[in-house]
Formats: sequence, C-alpha cells, structure tokens
Amino acid sequence: MPIHSHLPFNQPELSRHSTGSHTHYRTCTLCEAMCGVEIKTEGLQIVSIRGDERDPFSRGHICPKAVALKDLHEDPERIRHPLRRTPDGWERISWDDALKTVTSQLKRIQKQYGRDAVATYLGNPNAHNMGTLLFGLMFLKGLRTKNKFSATSVDQLPHHIVSYQLFGHYLYIPVPDLDHTDYFLMIGGNPLASNGSMMSAPDVKARLKAVQARGGQVVVIDPRRTETAEIASQHHFIRPATDALLLLGMLHVLHREGWVRPNHVAAFTPAWDQVGHFVAPYPPERVSELTGISVETIERLTHEFAHAKRAVCYGRMGASVQAFGTLTQYLIMLLNILTGRLDQRGGLMFPTPAVNVLGQSGRGHIGKYRSRVRGLPEFTGELPVACLAEEILTEGDGQIKALIVAAGNPVLSTPNGAQLDRALEELEFMVSVDFYINETNRHADIILPPVGPLERDHYDIVFHNFAIRDTAKWSNALFPPQGEARQDWQIYIDLALRMQIKSPLLRKLGNFAIRELGPAALIDGLLRSGEYGHKTRLHHGLSLAKLKTNPQGIDLGALKSHLPAKLWHKDKQIHLSFDYFMTDLSRLEQHFFGKQAQAHRQDYPLQLIGRRHVRSNNSWLHNSQRLVKGKPRCTLIIHPQDAAAYGITHGEWVEIGSRVGSVRAQAEVSDQVMQGVVSLPHGWGHHRAGTRWSIAEQHAGVSMNDLTDELLLDELSGNAVLNGIPVQLRAVTPEAAV
Repeated sequence: MPIHSHLPFNQPELSRHSTGSHTHYRTCTLCEAMCGVEIKTEGLQIVSIRGDERDPFSRGHICPKAVALKDLHEDPERIRHPLRRTPDGWERISWDDALKTVTSQLKRIQKQYGRDAVATYLGNPNAHNMGTLLFGLMFLKGLRTKNKFSATSVDQLPHHIVSYQLFGHYLYIPVPDLDHTDYFLMIGGNPLASNGSMMSAPDVKARLKAVQARGGQVVVIDPRRTETAEIASQHHFIRPATDALLLLGMLHVLHREGWVRPNHVAAFTPAWDQVGHFVAPYPPERVSELTGISVETIERLTHEFAHAKRAVCYGRMGASVQAFGTLTQYLIMLLNILTGRLDQRGGLMFPTPAVNVLGQSGRGHIGKYRSRVRGLPEFTGELPVACLAEEILTEGDGQIKALIVAAGNPVLSTPNGAQLDRALEELEFMVSVDFYINETNRHADIILPPVGPLERDHYDIVFHNFAIRDTAKWSNALFPPQGEARQDWQIYIDLALRMQIKSPLLRKLGNFAIRELGPAALIDGLLRSGEYGHKTRLHHGLSLAKLKTNPQGIDLGALKSHLPAKLWHKDKQIHLSFDYFMTDLSRLEQHFFGKQAQAHRQDYPLQLIGRRHVRSNNSWLHNSQRLVKGKPRCTLIIHPQDAAAYGITHGEWVEIGSRVGSVRAQAEVSDQVMQGVVSLPHGWGHHRAGTRWSIAEQHAGVSMNDLTDELLLDELSGNAVLNGIPVQLRAVTPEAAV
C-alpha cells in the first residue's frame, strides 16, 4: 500500500488558543541549561519573554538567547515550505514531491553503490528535540549505513568513552554537585558562556558565587582568562593541550604525599591502588615548564583539592577537544575517584532523570568497524566526523554518494571546513532537515523544513541526564506550525515508511498508532515506568498528565548517591581500564618529551584555541540582531608581547595560517590569553554565497574551522582537535584585508 504525505498526524497540544492574551510557561531549548521562561502572547504574537521565577531549576534566570526565541519564531528568512535546488535557484515544491524525491534518490544510491553510500550527520540542535531523538534516530538507524556522523566527535566524545569504560554505559556520566561543593576545580570549562555544558546548570554565575559565599573556592585552569575565570577565586594559565600533564602531576603528588582516599568507592573499584605506578614518572618538576604552571602551584592545588571538605573536578570543551582529550577526561575521573569525590555530596554525582532512556539506547561499543579511508574506529555506531570529507572525496567501494544532514552545519563546525565545503559539491544527492539555508545545506538538493522551537511540544530527554538537580517539566507548543513546516518526528516517520524501513517501534505500535500517539505518549510511558513513576512513594504517579498540571516544572530533589547498585557493568564494579587509557601515555611521552616534539613549532609558533560566547550556540543563532549586535566578537585575541613581536596593533587586520588554510581577522590585543596563544571564536564564517540569513551575513566573521586540521585527532577516541592548533601570524594591509 503506497504511503502518502497527506495522511493525518496527531498535532501537538497547543498550550492556549490562538486568540486573546495568555501567559505560557516552558523550557528554553537554545542551550543545555533548560531555563524556565514565561512567555506572554497576544493572539499569535509574542509580547514578552522573561525568566520564570517559579521554575524550580532556573529560579528566574535566563540568558540573552532565551529572548531571541521570539526572533527565531518570527524570522522571515526561516524556511516554511519544502525547497528544491535548481540551476536558477531554490523553488518551492509540495511535501509529496519532496519526499518522493528524497526516498527515490536514497533508494537508488543504496541499490547502485551499497548501503554505506548514504551518510548521515546530526547537528547539536537535535539533542534539544524529543521528536528527532525518539523517531529521527529510528529512521537513520534503519538506513543501515556505517557512515553515520554527528557533532559528538567535535565535542563530548571523550566523556562518553570514559563513562562507557568505567561505568558501563556511554550516557551514564556523573556531573558536579555544584550546589553543595566547597572546592570547584574547572579545567577548560567556561560555564558563564555555555551555561554549563555537560553540566546543565542555569544561573551558574550565582551558583559559583554561592560556593565562594560559603567559604569555598572556584578554581579555573585555562589558557584564556574566560568570563568564568574573571569571577573565580583562582585562575591559572595553562598551555593548550597540556592538561593531561597537569593532572598526572597532581596525581603524582597525591600518591607521594599519601593523600589517596577513595572512601566507599574503593570497595567496587578493583586496581585503584595501581594508579600510582602509572603516574610515578610525572612529578611536578617534570611537567611544570611544559604546562606553564609552577611546581609550587601544582602541589598547592593538589593539597587544596585533597583536603577540601567537599570538592569536585570538572573538565569540559577545552579539556576534550585537544590531542589528549580522552586521557585528560580519564585523569579527571581518577582525581575524583582517588580523593573520594565520586558519588559523594558536593562531588561528582549521577543525576536521576524522570525519563531515563539509558535502557533503550544501548550501552555503547568501540571499534566494531573502522572508516574506509583512514581506518578510524566507530563509537556506538558513529565514525569521527573529521573523516567525513575524505569519505566523500576518495573513490572506491563504500564511497559516500549521498548525505542526510539533520539540523547541522558541519562546514562551520568540523575540522577543515573548507575541504568539506568542496566535498559536498561532489555528492550525487543531499537532503537537509533544517529551517535555514546555511553554509552546509546550500549544497542540498532538497530541504525539508521542520517547525520552530515554539511550535512543538518539548521534554528534555538528554539534558536531565546532566543536570545538577533532578527536575521534570513538560512544555506544550505555543503556536501552530507556520506555512507548511512539519514536526521533525512526522518528517522522519514519513521517510521511514516510504523507505520501508523495518523498525521495532513501528512494528510494535503500528503506523496508525504512531501517528495518533506521537512523542507525547512515549514520554508518558517513560515517566510512568521511571524512577518517579507509579512504583515509587515519593512523587507517586509521575506522569505526563501530572507534568501538564505543573507547567512550571516539578522539583525532584538534589542529586543522590547511586553506586554501586546502578553501575552498568554486570559485576557492579568500576573498570579503570588501564589497558585502554594508560597505553596513551606512550603517545604523550613522544609528543611532549620526544626528539621531534618541538620541531613543527618553528613554522607554526603559535597555538590557536577557540572560545564561546553566551549569545551564541555554535553557528545557528547569528541571524538574530539582538544576539549579534554590539562590538564585533569574531576577533583574534593575541597577547601584548606576541603582538609587539609581530608588529601588530589593536584593531589591525591579521592573517592566521595553519596547514589547511588561512583566514583574516581583526586583532584584539589583550592579556586575556597567555603568551604564545591566540584565540578565535567558534561558529562564525557566514561569508559563503548561497545562504539565506542576511543578518548573519552582515556579521560574517571567519570560521575557526577553516584553520583546524582534520588530520589532527585525539587518537584514543577519534575526537577532533580544535584547541592547540599550530598557526602562524602576519599583519596585512587594510587593502589586503578587504
């Protein structure tokens, strides 16, 4: 029986009617913080957006992005109808024609070249979309291609691998119990800009100040004096990509001084007492010069951390996206374990989300297969995105001929974006699910437009797993879909049915039931079967209906001790996996202490790091005037001594070059970075022709990822290296800068 796109779908339940004045409560979906917002509407118009003071998690806090929900909703450049690219430009087509084209092309290419000829890429916004998470992944998995990619391998992949190895599940990731700690040691994290990445923590500034108010310390280790470092008790510059050396030095001191006290975790962490053997070769005296942190400081930080009543060490982007990102995240975990901070109040703890999808998502796996060209290992069914371009450009069996991009812009967010930009032109077919024409999907043949954030129901499936307090909240859609835009989950179900994809979910529920029930019914089932469902006494009967009667959310309490009962390894033990992680020490030795360690620095004497801003979320929020206004943010920060050495003055145009290319930006001379380090922001570069977001084009900037190198990887995981990129620098004339 043929599938037609006009079959009815159950639409989201609108929180209010489309007439009159109303107040709505929902969760902002523009970053990980899950801030509660109060939105006042008049008919179909947004009157105001403010923080919801009664939200139990965010407590009235919002950042500038939340107000920009109005801009996203009203943006005249949003795509609201399916589009086909033609030699004369984009033309509007029907959903039936669009879906027929997509499915016929995907079928043709897989039949002609094999399943792996179709690749997929998932961008970060998918993590904020329950429809995509519940149904989109079903469709993409059903394609049965090995060429699946996502933003994970330019972001948090080391976190997942560490948790998979130690705790038995790649999503079982502990987070800082920020509200109860006395000593917060941050390595490569800037939560005042990110609102707490892999540590969902709204109003993080107030929470950090609360640590200090109760007599505690906030300590930041970073090559840049970040927004968070500015309010910290201590900030210490560290040379990029040397965090593993610092941690090895701290662990050495910990063992040398007899400060190792794993407490109750020792009972289910076999071989914890063997760590001293691996860290013995790394006394502070050996690592100090390389890190830029004095011996005395390394020893003092170790003493402070080990002797604080409640302490926690947290590492984020700067720690992850570097040459030794996975080893660094592992050593951070060892520091927390060996000082008794894991699974302890004020330390590193595991959230208890009301909707727990860990049982349905699979525990994870490493290296079941490898990429065709470079032989890079998969992780949980995804290959490192750093190899996407070469898999398109390199001829032979398994060459990628078609690409599905869902809410992503890898040309601006992955290494050597210029190479990927060129590679996309070689595809036989490309389809994008997105509501903007961006630097990536300008190459697409078909664009399928989903609804905007305020036109869909919402429950945070992902970020409650990383929240520093357990809460639950459901958000009804505020508005009906604009134009012909469709719910993401509807798009993916239609594609799955037309592709005749066999899915356990589709088999179990049936096509009609899926269309009638949608994501809401699945969320209700997960709530009822979860930790706070009908089987529990506390919060008895947590369900979707109960959340709807509490639109501002329900507080489920502070983080709780879980171990060892909830470890995912069958033996209920923490596996330190020395054979996996500590083998990377040989690479570290060669990199930092080998004869060729400094040879390449002659041609590229500076190290490039990225940076984030509270008004940005990667590349896709730059079409909001309120988020890009003010002084230009896409500048190259350079230390005054480096600027003097190169004859560069503040505001002058400079050219930054790496192995893969060069870009030009204005110099911002500041001691905000340490000497030898320069910094460009992530997510800019809106100068490429053929996009459709005019405000972003007016504030184009340059893409840092036109400098990052797809050949530089954290070899332990395949994660991209975005920090510590070797670069050279020169001043350019004003004429040459144009």
